[in-house]
Amino acid sequence: MKVSHVPLRVTIGAFFLNSGLSKRTLEGEAAQGLHGRAVGAVPQLKHLDANRFARLLSRAETALGVALLTPFVPSALVGLGLAGFSAGLVQLYLKTPGMREAGSLKPTQQGTVLAKDIWLLGAALTLVLDDLTRRRPA
Repeated sequence: MKVSHVPLRVTIGAFFLNSGLSKRTLEGEAAQGLHGRAVGAVPQLKHLDANRFARLLSRAETALGVALLTPFVPSALVGLGLAGFSAGLVQLYLKTPGMREAGSLKPTQQGTVLAKDIWLLGAALTLVLDDLTRRRPA
C-alpha cells in the first residue's frame, strides 16, 4: 500500500467496518426497511429474505472495511470492491423516488444522504487507477 493511500483507506475502512458491525444484529422491521430500500434499486433482491439480506450486507461491509484497513491487500483490489459497493449506493440514489429533483441529478434535501456516496466511487476509482498506473521498475 502506498503511504498516500493510508488516509483514504483508514477513514473509509473504519467507516465501513463500523457500519458493517452495527448491522450484525439487525432484524425485523429494521431489516425489512433496509431490504425494502435495496429492492427499490435492485428488484432482484426481492427474492432474498430481509433478515438474510441484512446479515449479508453486514458481512460485506465488515469484510470491505477490514480489507481497506489491511496494509497488504493491494489498493487496486480494495478499490474494485469499494467501486462495486459504491456503485450500488449510487444506483440506490438514482432509482429511489424523491432522492433527486425532477429531471435532474441534483439531490433533494432527503436525497443528500445518498448523493454523498458518489465520493466513495471517486475514492475507489482513485485507488484502482493510482495502483494500476504507478510506474513499475523495469
